[in-house]
Amino acid sequence: MATFLLALSPGPDNIFVLIQSISNGKKSGLAVVAGLMSGCLVHTSLLAFGVSAVIKNNPTIFSLIKVFGAAYLIYLAVMVYKGGNAISIKGEGYKKSMGSLYRQGFIMNVLNPKVTIFFLAFFPGFLFSESLSSVAQFYILGFLFILVSSMVFGAIAILAGQITSFLTNNKGTGFVLKWIQVVVFVGIAIYLVLG
Repeated sequence: MATFLLALSPGPDNIFVLIQSISNGKKSGLAVVAGLMSGCLVHTSLLAFGVSAVIKNNPTIFSLIKVFGAAYLIYLAVMVYKGGNAISIKGEGYKKSMGSLYRQGFIMNVLNPKVTIFFLAFFPGFLFSESLSSVAQFYILGFLFILVSSMVFGAIAILAGQITSFLTNNKGTGFVLKWIQVVVFVGIAIYLVLG
């Protein structure tokens, strides 16, 4: 549910998918989605093999990661709160190949340190088993994140025309989506600290 709400909230990734779908068609938007989700797999691997060893051997560090993650999510909530209610959608107006759109989505995701920090903040709070290795748990969570985000982003790509007209014709939508984002970030932060 948290991933669904986060994927639905307007951000650079889903706005980029929307722009490409509007400008170049739904296949272009889906190529970007494939690139973005491939990038998420890289972040999941980095998290699983880097952080899992640290977490397994040091509960104090795990607690610090949770607190850091909660603080980062509160920071994101504050940034969203300070931002305006408007959603800006402007098409780029030129055609790119599917391969270049895939690469652009992938590179955008992999080279974005905020995604790494977000995964570091988000995933540890959702570890769910004492017996299953943390590497396996991170991959399960990563694949769930990719699956849910792919469905949401894919729907955005396919329904780009309807979504665009809805967002631009309903001025209150930006306000509602902004507050959904704030509530989701704060809610996950509280869950991380208390969980």
